[in-house]
Amino acid sequence: MDRSTVTPVEILHRWHAGNRPSPPDFEHLAVWELADDLRSRAFGITPDNAADVVRCKTDLFFSILDELHTFPLKSTVFLETLWNLWLPLAMQLSTAKQSLNRPLIQGILGGQGTGKTTLCQVLRLILGKLGYSTVSLSLDDLYKSYADRQQLQKADPRFIWRGPPGTHDIDLGIAVLDKLRGSQTHNLAAVDNPKSDALKPDIIKNIEIPRFDKSAYGGAGDRSQPEIISGADIVLFEGWFVGVNPVVDAKLNEFLAAAPFPISTESDCQFARDMNAKLHDYLPLWNRLDRLMVLYPQDYRISQVWRNQAEREMMATGKPGMSEAEINRFVEYFWKALHPELFIKSMVEEGDRVDLVIEILGDRTVGKICRPIDLKLSD
Repeated sequence: MDRSTVTPVEILHRWHAGNRPSPPDFEHLAVWELADDLRSRAFGITPDNAADVVRCKTDLFFSILDELHTFPLKSTVFLETLWNLWLPLAMQLSTAKQSLNRPLIQGILGGQGTGKTTLCQVLRLILGKLGYSTVSLSLDDLYKSYADRQQLQKADPRFIWRGPPGTHDIDLGIAVLDKLRGSQTHNLAAVDNPKSDALKPDIIKNIEIPRFDKSAYGGAGDRSQPEIISGADIVLFEGWFVGVNPVVDAKLNEFLAAAPFPISTESDCQFARDMNAKLHDYLPLWNRLDRLMVLYPQDYRISQVWRNQAEREMMATGKPGMSEAEINRFVEYFWKALHPELFIKSMVEEGDRVDLVIEILGDRTVGKICRPIDLKLSD
């Protein structure tokens, strides 16, 4: 093979096949690191540190080489995604954790099918190689109990499904994140209640991580047995509106006046206004986040296609599932509550709470990786 024309992807495949790195490999990869200006800025890669970054990523790559078969995602661009996103992101989280004297809480915002669960699984594997214990918590794990949601639906029949703001136990989420924040430090300063004895690390023995069983009550779902842990270095908190802030009324009303699909009636508009108002209740929970990344689909409507694909795959295994019409109504219900074209786009455009944006293409591969300030949404 002519080393002068070798591509970075070919280098990774050779390494995967068992070849060892060579000096020209490092040179090619250092050039590759700087070729993508958006990604290099997102991960703080400069001409001065590119060579060191490549060597660190290489060491990490070979440390997990024997375990790549256990990764939850297999695709033709698997190694590219590993090199371009997963490895540098894990390294970035490691650096962020080292700057704290307590566990790091990383928020992950993304709609249905954007790969939140897969990302968490991969990061846990890689961060484990870096010596960190990691726990994943989903916004879904904070749903109110089945009985409580039944009462909620009686009080407000618009809550036909779990998911929108108002269907979660916010106090539970705050308590869990505060316990996790205090699990490895003797200098805990809780966001809202720094004097609480319940948060002192010498009192915390085991931490209950809530879990939710979506199959309970015929798919309505209910809380299941919590996972018991003693603490974690890094917390990955993911969900379809994790970190999303309410928008001002004028901006919301201007958006609703255009009747964006599937919002078409005054009742739909009022539902959107009420869900926006409920986001204020979640702000104390979001204040526990140290960082926030957004999995940003190139077209938010593709999540409906992805949800149908997932349902068909599940039904092919013999499990019951929803029809395409039912799935479409389900996804559109979420859009009516918090329309992604407004709420997630606003988070990315404003960028004051978001540290990293990961563009998800229609085939679920990764597009741009950048800081919000560098992303041009009009592209």
